[in-house]
Amino acid sequence: MNTELRMRTADVPPAVNRELAGLDALELTVRSRRNPLARLWSAAWPVLAAVGIALAVWQLVVLSGWKESWVLPGPADVLPELWNSVTSGSFWGAVGLTMQRAVIGFAASVLVGSVLGLVVSRFGVMRRAFGSLITGLQTMPSIAWFPLAILLFKLSESAILFVVVLGAAPSIANGLIAGVDYLPPILLRAGKVMGLRGLSQYWHLILPASLPAFVAGLKQGWAFAWRSLMAGELLVQIGTTSSVGRLLSDSRELSDTAAMISVMLVILIIGIVIDQLFGLADRTLRNRWGLNTTD
Repeated sequence: MNTELRMRTADVPPAVNRELAGLDALELTVRSRRNPLARLWSAAWPVLAAVGIALAVWQLVVLSGWKESWVLPGPADVLPELWNSVTSGSFWGAVGLTMQRAVIGFAASVLVGSVLGLVVSRFGVMRRAFGSLITGLQTMPSIAWFPLAILLFKLSESAILFVVVLGAAPSIANGLIAGVDYLPPILLRAGKVMGLRGLSQYWHLILPASLPAFVAGLKQGWAFAWRSLMAGELLVQIGTTSSVGRLLSDSRELSDTAAMISVMLVILIIGIVIDQLFGLADRTLRNRWGLNTTD
């Protein structure tokens, strides 16, 4: 307990104070034992256990003889191929191009989705006009946009960016709309009393208060952006440029299943890493808001 709370409990009977002091000491003791290595291990072991279980199930499926080994190779064939890939410079060049596209596409999606979400959430006419349209765009498969994107932009970076933005921006907008919808009206009135108007009201009140839902929308938007980008790199292959999607397509055309699955694992690992970054941002936000009940 902090000093202020102790002052508030000064008039509490001595027996209660002793019990509270004991609980306080117990809490401090537990916290002092949670060193950084323990925290790291508590975060890492569930992931390691899940990886081990997935590899075991994968190997059991292969051993069952369900498919021939050239159709479904086991971990012993795929993991060496994955290691050979990650130790080559061309592989990292492909990953670099894919991540560059992902960052640019997601940044553009955040800009478009944020502006659209703010406008729709704050103006009833815009809500009635575009609210359902945004949800409809969110439900559309990203691959359905590629015929139009190729027609408009041909086989270019703009075609991929176009589909990534259309895939991710609606989720980001809906996340922000949900956050604004759940703002307590008394909070908005208090902001007006304090002189918040126009852009200052958005910047200092509406956006910070809707941040939890907005972060959830960003996380979902990234998932849609990543899926759209992978579909785009499979369908829109520009010249001789190498990307993760291009590596996946080439291995499929060569019927190199081990290489194909290794590229799929890379796509999965990148997605998990980005998800962990969003999880870190979410935990940091909940800590600042005092919403975490565990260390």
